[in-house]
Amino acid sequence: MTVFTEKYINPFTDYGFKKLFCEEPNKDLLLDFLNQLLKEEQGEITDLTYLKSERLGESDIDRKAIFDLYCENQRGEKFIVELQKSKQNFFKDRTVYYSTFPIREQAKRADWDFEQKAVYTIAILDFVFDADKNEPSKFRYDVKLSDIETQKVFYNKLTFIYLEMPKFNKTIDELETRFDKWLFVLKNLNKLERIPDKLRENIFEKLFETAEIARFTPEQARSYEDSLKYYRDLRNSLDTARDEGKNEGKNEEKMDVALRALKKGLSSKDIAELTGLPESEIEKMRS
Repeated sequence: MTVFTEKYINPFTDYGFKKLFCEEPNKDLLLDFLNQLLKEEQGEITDLTYLKSERLGESDIDRKAIFDLYCENQRGEKFIVELQKSKQNFFKDRTVYYSTFPIREQAKRADWDFEQKAVYTIAILDFVFDADKNEPSKFRYDVKLSDIETQKVFYNKLTFIYLEMPKFNKTIDELETRFDKWLFVLKNLNKLERIPDKLRENIFEKLFETAEIARFTPEQARSYEDSLKYYRDLRNSLDTARDEGKNEGKNEEKMDVALRALKKGLSSKDIAELTGLPESEIEKMRS
């Protein structure tokens, strides 16, 4: 088995996120996280059902929409949870587009009278939107359809929640709520060597046990290693692009970043998000 320098998995890797939240034996972890995130308006979610994350829509574009996590509570309300590792020019557009799938699914009932069940799209972000950089202490954004003049919620069954994790900087001693503890774990899990005393609660003890790499089978360790390598390559490419930000407007610089990202094995989609170049241009560079 590969020797890892970290004791616990990184939740921002695809494998790490799915290990913690997308497996049936760990559904209680997801349930607790969503309850802490939404308790003010949801009450208590008592049960969740995992739904297929591949959306088989009517068009080729629809069929390319794959959610990181898609589930339903006991009241039939839908939850999409997306983990976004890198800044994407139209990520807000993407989350709005994704929200249309559970809305359209509700029209399949023969006796449907247009009444909707609530839809929640939750984005856990490893970056900060440019428009939010002047608010360094605000890391959570709850978005609903509201009237501009009165600021009253016009429609409360469509909710978007964005968590800008780089802004969450509380230390273990500063954690006040259970939700604080969840955010601390998501941001710092792979940096910890043991479970802090302040997190000695059943739900977090299970999370740390699930996340301990030494407990993985050789196959699980290899899958995590591949996911971790992809994440690190993406971060390295992002850091390179950030360092060359002064030249961002020059197409040749974007091409250079794209070429290096291709050599690291990143997908055309991720390179397009990273550089702003069209995917079609990146595909030409592959050939």
